[in-house]
Amino acid sequence: MASLKIPHFLLFALIVATSTSAGTIGINYGRVANNLPNPSTVVSLLKSHGISRVKLYDADPTVLRALSGTGIRTTITVPNELLISTATKPSFASAWVSRNVASHYPDTLIDVVSVGNEVFVDPHNLSNYLVPAMSNIHQALVDHRLDSAVKVSSPIALSALQSSYPPSSGSFKPDLAGSVIKPMLEFLRRTGSFLMVNAYPFFAYEANSDVISLDYALFRPNPGVLDPGNGLRYYSLLDAQIDAVFAAMSALKYDDLRLVVTETGWPSKGDPKETGASVDNAAAYNGNLARRVLVSDLNTPRKPQADIDVYLFALFNENQKFGPTSERNYGLFYPNEEAVYEIAFTADGATPRRKEVPQVKAVAPAAAGGGGGGGGVTTSSVGRTWCVANGRAAREKLQQALDYACGEGKADCRAIQPGQACYDPNTIEAHASFAFNSYYQRNGRGVGTCDFEGAAYVVTQAPKFGECELPTGA
Repeated sequence: MASLKIPHFLLFALIVATSTSAGTIGINYGRVANNLPNPSTVVSLLKSHGISRVKLYDADPTVLRALSGTGIRTTITVPNELLISTATKPSFASAWVSRNVASHYPDTLIDVVSVGNEVFVDPHNLSNYLVPAMSNIHQALVDHRLDSAVKVSSPIALSALQSSYPPSSGSFKPDLAGSVIKPMLEFLRRTGSFLMVNAYPFFAYEANSDVISLDYALFRPNPGVLDPGNGLRYYSLLDAQIDAVFAAMSALKYDDLRLVVTETGWPSKGDPKETGASVDNAAAYNGNLARRVLVSDLNTPRKPQADIDVYLFALFNENQKFGPTSERNYGLFYPNEEAVYEIAFTADGATPRRKEVPQVKAVAPAAAGGGGGGGGVTTSSVGRTWCVANGRAAREKLQQALDYACGEGKADCRAIQPGQACYDPNTIEAHASFAFNSYYQRNGRGVGTCDFEGAAYVVTQAPKFGECELPTGA
């Protein structure tokens, strides 16, 4: 094995074990700009990237017509400024649904109406109008016999929480919990809907970069953060934020409700004081999150079966948004349709292609009738996963990742030292697989702990190199 050389930089992408199901990635299509392409062009852009869900901040008929016949599932919004009329005038809500939903559905696949956006932080104090407005929109959908196809919800910001750290202590603000949140959750349960949450790890990192690890915020490998309240370990800040919301819901006895992350993202540019705003960090956050959702679903330590769908913010940089520089630089695309950085929006683009990444050459264990140097992994180990080296990765990349795993990564690499049990076969691929798997197992097979910048991937059958079988750590 080569001498250890700790790399100064490793970009760890997030690939987790392939699952039989996967979540979906949507995109927020904001239009606070004067230089965006027309809606028909935008729809072509969505289709060309395989984006199957889009969320609008209004119900612009030009956009809805452009989406007609595309099969793109669409969320439309009753803007905050219409909340009072929607809440106090059932006839207004009925007319709004007739004009903006019934006249377009099903040619345009509207499947959600968002009533307002982050109403609790609106300076006009509209909170008391929220649930009545949601109820009137739902009743209008019932009247049009669209209530089973179109759900009603409303995005909340994390500022609705009184406490969010540690995640197990999550709770809603007392002034909102009883008067608004609980009636809203009851409405969502009664109508078979879900809670919309806007969550931005960037804000937490930017304000606390002295105590929050950038790797933790960007889904990169990290030691994790232990929640002393329930003993769960978190390897991503977004997971912790989501579980804080789940804990707050649980405190009100609404554990059964689904949750959808309707906004999350990372700016590619910011003011000098906006720590962490950069193209590289934005690409890492959105790219790693998208891969995680598409390859294995977004599940959290508290809700391991949650399968949370995610909408990235945003489609374009929007040049007329107020606030710091970051507000105008969340887009995945420039207005000229050029990508700010490349990420995958479909599972095909996010998952390593097996024909391009050969399976580990291994022999079956003797107990299974294996003999000499046969090819292929044959020992089935349902429910377990291992991390192995990508044989097509460049030797330099494998060596760098191997050095990191055995050095800074603190993998147990004693068995691949000269004269030890797993030194043979003395190949970079075999040694790297042992080190990568040790790192992966020691970190609880956590998300983001088996990639090493494309030098590794997860397998679901037990690999064996020569007489050395990779341990599960379980």
